[in-house]
Amino acid sequence: MQHRSPEFAEINPMRKVPAIMHADFKLFESHAILVYLASAFPGVADHWYPADVHKRAKIHSVLDWHHSNLRRGSVEYLFNTLVAPEFGLPLDQKAADVGEKLLSASLAMIESYWLEGDGPFLLGNSQPSIADLALVCEIMQLEVADEKDRDRILVGHTRILKWIEDTKNVTAPYFDEIHSVMPLIKENLAELKAKQANNEGK
Repeated sequence: MQHRSPEFAEINPMRKVPAIMHADFKLFESHAILVYLASAFPGVADHWYPADVHKRAKIHSVLDWHHSNLRRGSVEYLFNTLVAPEFGLPLDQKAADVGEKLLSASLAMIESYWLEGDGPFLLGNSQPSIADLALVCEIMQLEVADEKDRDRILVGHTRILKWIEDTKNVTAPYFDEIHSVMPLIKENLAELKAKQANNEGK
């Protein structure tokens, strides 16, 4: 994989995605990249990362919460139900259950708090910000899970499902383009999981 190559390590020594190069400037970590892209180009609409310091602070509160809650739960759940075999590790249902509990609590917080307000986007905004991009993309990772598991986790979260659809519509056609790889990832992970189960059964 490209991100494990020596060339990629020159951009991100941790050899993880995402990472970018803009001219000779190198940057990694998704939230930092979003902030940079929204700030470095004068044509970017203000609603993505407002100049108002109070609005920016609110966006950063969402992003900081994201890392220790939604992302942590999502990663722990998906890694221990699907991704572990990619790294030669066994699946761990107990760890997956812990991750799902945090993931479900995080979704409930988005539904009841972060999506409060008159607008359809996070913080009650009428237009999306980089926080919407970060959190929606995190939830979209569930597309690689089994459909019944994804539906079980998202059941009842009607505001979240509408918010995802609103974000998709406002970022079309790029949203579908970015996530078009998800079916292939899902297929590959399912094959690895089946292969591991077959090996364990021998």
